[in-house]
Amino acid sequence: MCDQTFVAITFGPCDSCSENRPLMNLYIKTEPINYCSLCMEIMACQDLAGGETLNSLKAETESLRKRLEEERKKLHDVELEKVAEKAEALSALNLKTRRTLKGHANKVLCMDWCKDKRRMVSSSQVPAHPVFNSSQEHAVSMPTTWVMACAYAPSGCAIACGGLDNKCSVYPLSLDQNENLAAKKKSVALHTNYLSGCTFTNSDMQILTCSGDGTSALWDVESGQLLQSFHGHSADVLTLDLAPSETGNTFVSGGSDKKANIWDLRSGQNIQSFDTHESDVNCVKYYPSGDAFASASDDATCRLFDLRADREVSIYSKDSIIFGATSVDFSLSGRLLFAGYNDYTINVWDVLKGTRVAVLFGHENRVSSLKFSPDGTAFCSASWDNTLRIWA
Repeated sequence: MCDQTFVAITFGPCDSCSENRPLMNLYIKTEPINYCSLCMEIMACQDLAGGETLNSLKAETESLRKRLEEERKKLHDVELEKVAEKAEALSALNLKTRRTLKGHANKVLCMDWCKDKRRMVSSSQVPAHPVFNSSQEHAVSMPTTWVMACAYAPSGCAIACGGLDNKCSVYPLSLDQNENLAAKKKSVALHTNYLSGCTFTNSDMQILTCSGDGTSALWDVESGQLLQSFHGHSADVLTLDLAPSETGNTFVSGGSDKKANIWDLRSGQNIQSFDTHESDVNCVKYYPSGDAFASASDDATCRLFDLRADREVSIYSKDSIIFGATSVDFSLSGRLLFAGYNDYTINVWDVLKGTRVAVLFGHENRVSSLKFSPDGTAFCSASWDNTLRIWA
């Protein structure tokens, strides 16, 4: 995800044996507990039947996984590229940088559009993040470096952000550019490790977050109450995306365990899981219809997963691309997939045919975030070169 590694180590009394040891944080029926490694091993072996061992159970699990994959392959009757052979080829794209936004003093890590299509918020490695329109409108100071997540509220009246402070804070916006927004901030979410992503649901009243503690969570903005927690990743959760409102109450998350998981917001259950990537999943994005999603990974590929077919249907890669993909987003029609990479470029892929149709140059460091405006007429890219670029 970045060139720095964040490690959280908890040391204290074990909830089981009460000895002061390095602790592992886990959840049992959404209740957090802290066990040392010895008590964790004892707990894992408690309910084993006669003759069973952890290794035998792992082998059985792997066998069942392979059987499921075989059943999936039986339904894999045709490739997406084969179906798309008769689709009309795309005409040449003429995309250029129309505006470069400067206001950050260091690496820009994340950005988000306002629903009004005129404003956006961005966050950076230094503890301040601007709100832009045609020029910088607000600059909010943060008590932490590496502000890795930011989001605009649907109403456009608030923004949310967080990072190494393990919190998600909400700031109400004002027309007065001189007003101290930091004085009005409200801490809504608290994780046990860094905040890696956040997004409002379809209202300003709830916010969804993901974290390096391996969990995602749904919070009430007004009270700060945890409404639902989501446990299923075995490593840092790096990214999430909420399904289009008309498709239901689900979201997708991706993490350092190389998995992308689909979750039910109401039950907290992991309803689908995809593990075909070979490295960290840095970004996930729903297809405009909500029936599929794309992912970007450090394995230098982007992939498309069909939720109805319950499988991967396309891989977007070339032998010449050796750097990881950091971000993805679809054009408004869904025909094009835009992906930002660590080699400073943005690659544009034909979703149906699986071919690259354009490469965009301009940034002078890795592209960290990429998002289309709500009306689909332009997209913005954020980079470690301290700038954001508007392309159209």
